[in-house]
Amino acid sequence: MDFQPTAIPEVVLIRPKVFADARGHFFESWTERGFAAAGLDLAFVQDNENRSGRHVLRGLHYQLTRPQGKLVRVVTGAVFDVAVDLRRSAPTFGRWVGAQLTADNHHMLWIPPGFAHGFLVLSEAAHFLYKCTQPYLPADERAIRWDDADLAIRWPLPAAVMPVVSARDAAAGAFRDADCYP
Repeated sequence: MDFQPTAIPEVVLIRPKVFADARGHFFESWTERGFAAAGLDLAFVQDNENRSGRHVLRGLHYQLTRPQGKLVRVVTGAVFDVAVDLRRSAPTFGRWVGAQLTADNHHMLWIPPGFAHGFLVLSEAAHFLYKCTQPYLPADERAIRWDDADLAIRWPLPAAVMPVVSARDAAAGAFRDADCYP
């Protein structure tokens, strides 16, 4: 696997070695030893999967007292995946990085605890998988508005197209009012 730090070094783009032939393809999406060798000594406690249609935008979500690290990837389709640094002590506080994850490129993104996470579906539909380092705790979850002006995330939406968001995400608060990490 190739582990490539992004503009926020703690967020890592992972490119697995894909072995393809006439039958299809194979790759390892997670190996404890391989990730540890890259400095990512992780313990996952929960696997999640999601299927969403074109222009569905989920996020920006995070848990405050039990923050989740997430290893995310796409099985079918394509998404634009975003991580926002919510660590006040970090030099990258308030910055975001994004990556296109597709079934064809097999890329994964490691989003460590301390970040908000969201994604936009670019294809007709996308099947999205993520491994978490903490269990989901609804009472601990927070959300920041996807189109927050201070964050200025450049979501790759066609002109005049509004994403499909949940009622909760539509009512999410501003980044400047968000509960953040030390």
